Amino acid sequence: MAIKNIVNFIFELNQLKRQRHSGFQLAGIKDPDTIAEHVMRAAQIGYILAVMEGNANPEKVAAIILIHDNGEVRIGDQNKVGARYFDNQQAEHDAFSDQLKNLGGQIEKKWKKYFSEFEERNTREGIIAKDADWLETAFQAKEYLDMGYPSLDNWIANVEKALETKSAKALIEQMKKTKFTDWWKGLKKMTYKKLHK
Repeated sequence: MAIKNIVNFIFELNQLKRQRHSGFQLAGIKDPDTIAEHVMRAAQIGYILAVMEGNANPEKVAAIILIHDNGEVRIGDQNKVGARYFDNQQAEHDAFSDQLKNLGGQIEKKWKKYFSEFEERNTREGIIAKDADWLETAFQAKEYLDMGYPSLDNWIANVEKALETKSAKALIEQMKKTKFTDWWKGLKKMTYKKLHK
């Protein structure tokens, strides 16, 4: 494995910070989240889901999610409307396989296995990772929905139908009842002092 190839791969990954989720643009979101932002939160959701489920390796789930969208650097993020017209899954697989040639050996072998588990959902970790990926898009859609983009309830409904794990289903049920700003309620500390009582 050549150091130059690894360096090129790491630079290539930076493109995930520039790629925007194209599906949310259909709903009118001018500046949707990036693929890198999606992956970061999905990996943490995956870790949490694996712990909640109790029968999977949380570190493996997080690792699967961290690499699952790498191919989008080369093919872009395709929304579900565009996906009607071509096989995005094969293109992403091909791009990911080409990327892995830069890493070779042990990493290439393990990451190909992880990618396969994610796409085929043939292991507990693959099932949980896919649920976390979908669940993260539902959380993002809920944030946009709360900000006034009503068509995004459709995203949440579609994700809800697709989820497999009991824990993901429980999380989405609670998410639907929660405003995306609720997390900071009660955390604000006012710092002013009254001049007059």
